[in-house]
Amino acid sequence: MTASRRPLASSPFNQPAPPPAQVFEVGQRVAHDAHGLGWVVAVSGTTAVTVDFGTQVSHLALPCKSLQSL
Repeated sequence: MTASRRPLASSPFNQPAPPPAQVFEVGQRVAHDAHGLGWVVAVSGTTAVTVDFGTQVSHLALPCKSLQSL
């Protein structure tokens, strides 16, 4: 019989929980670190999003750390 061990809070081997998946909807206002404010114009499932930043339309792969929903 194998004893189950309780993980220690100070262990360097503890992995942080993954961040929740980003969910975007058409018409949602977003902010990008480089492009600024924009509107979501299309969503391709959970893999990509198309955003209109006013001066350009960008197709961004998800997850995108620099894209924030407002």
